[in-house]
Amino acid sequence: MPDARAPATLRGTPTFDLLERELAALGAHAGDAPPTAFWVPGRIEVLGKHTDYGGGRSLLCAVDRGISALVRPRTHGTPNAARVRVRDAKLGATAEFELAADLPPAPGTWSNYPITVARRIAANFGAPLRGADIVFWSDIPHAAGVSSSSALVVMTFLALGAANGLDDRPAYREAIPTTDDLAGYLGAVENGLDFGPLSGSAGVGTFGGSEDHTAILAARPNALVQYRFCPVTFERAIALPPHVTFVVAATGVHAEKTGAMLHRYNDVSRRLTAALECWRAATGRTDASMGAALASSPDARARVLAALGNARGAAYAPESLVERVEQFDTETNDIIPAAADALSRGDLPAFGAEVARSQLGAERALHNQIPESVGLVRRALAIGAIAASAFGAGFGGSVWAMVERAQSEEFVRRWARDYRAAFPDAAPRAEFFVTPAGPPASRL
Repeated sequence: MPDARAPATLRGTPTFDLLERELAALGAHAGDAPPTAFWVPGRIEVLGKHTDYGGGRSLLCAVDRGISALVRPRTHGTPNAARVRVRDAKLGATAEFELAADLPPAPGTWSNYPITVARRIAANFGAPLRGADIVFWSDIPHAAGVSSSSALVVMTFLALGAANGLDDRPAYREAIPTTDDLAGYLGAVENGLDFGPLSGSAGVGTFGGSEDHTAILAARPNALVQYRFCPVTFERAIALPPHVTFVVAATGVHAEKTGAMLHRYNDVSRRLTAALECWRAATGRTDASMGAALASSPDARARVLAALGNARGAAYAPESLVERVEQFDTETNDIIPAAADALSRGDLPAFGAEVARSQLGAERALHNQIPESVGLVRRALAIGAIAASAFGAGFGGSVWAMVERAQSEEFVRRWARDYRAAFPDAAPRAEFFVTPAGPPASRL
């Protein structure tokens, strides 16, 4: 079966051959330009649980699974020149729509992600625009916290951006001068917020941030990157010891951001927003994020928690707001700097101890863990992982484990065997794979 593992080039691979055939099958309305190839990876949120949209920190890397895509732009002045067709070659499904600012959403479907990108491009950059035929193959586990949906957003934007030369337009160059700015913009595309002078429109329905897009676009091979958000700000890169690698376990419990699960995911975000609103009301300040509020003075943490403890009439109980802010502040300002420092000096036990604190915070304060993710973390540590943590939105998703590279294949076998025994219902849908910290998205 084809895969999408971080190729230097797609040409000559089984994936390229498949995508060429699929693109040719769509070719009746395509232009004459040769196709452009892109590769867009998934990511691991090593640390940074629900911190990015609050102006917090994350510690990130890309994986070597991703989306391979071929793109052929339409020809200006021809019928259907603004038409976009996106084909998922793995599912055998095609979405077709206009590159237009009034494009209606398609909630609950995979096509809602490329539709959201097309609508925002049309709203922010305007005519002349031309569509494209896009064919892709992804081996990122679906709805598993490895950013399959954000990778689709990034891929669609890179494809349509290249087809239209967006990065040569003054409006683009003014608002999006760097890769980090592009990550921030694509986070705003997904959540529907404004980005500088580029006005927001309906996003995909989640109240998320720019962490995923940053990891996908700005990852560094064999390293973790530490970023702060709101705005996207690079802080440092930390080289990984050459003798370690990651193993990812997708639980098989899909973290679909639709319906009731979308409400539960957004509720984690809303609690932090409600806390910020209480802080503003109590102080008269206008801090743009909880991260900014906590950085506003040396005693800001105590002042924020005191304001929340006295809050009445808010959408959440004071103790719930305090719990959420304590988790956010500890993850952002204590755990991540300490973990990155430990990794920088090669102190893997200390790194593992900080990761364990982060996992405990998710279980006790975010309330977004499930028995499968908690069980995977516990078992990974029991069979020799240096560190392990759940990651992604929660309520399903995946767990990463840092292990000795030489023992990674045996570790996968044991971890998967134990998971099948403990969770036989979810195990048939689970995926286990070894991955280094991989490279960012690229035009091939």
